[in-house]
Amino acid sequence: MTKPGAPADGRYAVAVDHLAVAERFVAARYPRADVAIVAGSTARGERTPTSDIDLLLIGGELFEAEDQTSEASTHEFEGEVFEVFAYTPAGFDEWAERGVAQHRPVTVHMLVEGTVIRDDGRMPSLRLHWQRVLDAGPALSEHESAFRRYVITDVLDDLRDARDPLEQHLEASILFERTAELMLLGDGRWIATGKWLPRRLRNLSSERAERLTVPLLDRDYATFAARVEDELVRAGGRVQSGFVR
Repeated sequence: MTKPGAPADGRYAVAVDHLAVAERFVAARYPRADVAIVAGSTARGERTPTSDIDLLLIGGELFEAEDQTSEASTHEFEGEVFEVFAYTPAGFDEWAERGVAQHRPVTVHMLVEGTVIRDDGRMPSLRLHWQRVLDAGPALSEHESAFRRYVITDVLDDLRDARDPLEQHLEASILFERTAELMLLGDGRWIATGKWLPRRLRNLSSERAERLTVPLLDRDYATFAARVEDELVRAGGRVQSGFVR
């Protein structure tokens, strides 16, 4: 029988089962964790057949070594694969601030957006603090903007000169990533890697994302280069001669 408010396709039951597995995993492998958060596709109810369970752990006594403040590890438990990101409070702050400085605060997103399965009472204040950081968005300095445009200018010229199909493919892939990052940062949005980069680009503007991705997927590199040039101009233009790195 489906619970009230649960989707008729049974996704609610699947999500609950995976959260229960995560709770048992934490109890068995990280019993001294003060905070445990399930993140990623499991928390969003978007699991695929190959999805693992992303788990953020915070605790003052997580590690045996007194000087250890962080750990990223992979575990198998009850037929599930867990990707664990474990930190002391100081370790979490260090890695979170590093991610913010790099404009890609992965652990902060996990903390703010994930599903809490263990909390010693600190989560409300933690989430309030880091939500404010996420809401503020990344700060792109003039020098970093110029450097990013310098890199795009250089790779763009290489793509236009390339004749080897493999070289064209690689240069275009690099250009897409660098250009998408510049587009996001120019609008005060956090960047990402892998599948999350095009997703965030589409959230920024489906029209601009389509203008960039359609010729790329069609391997129409001349049109793709022209679209990159458009975004480069929008961000401030080409950077080349006289730029000091």
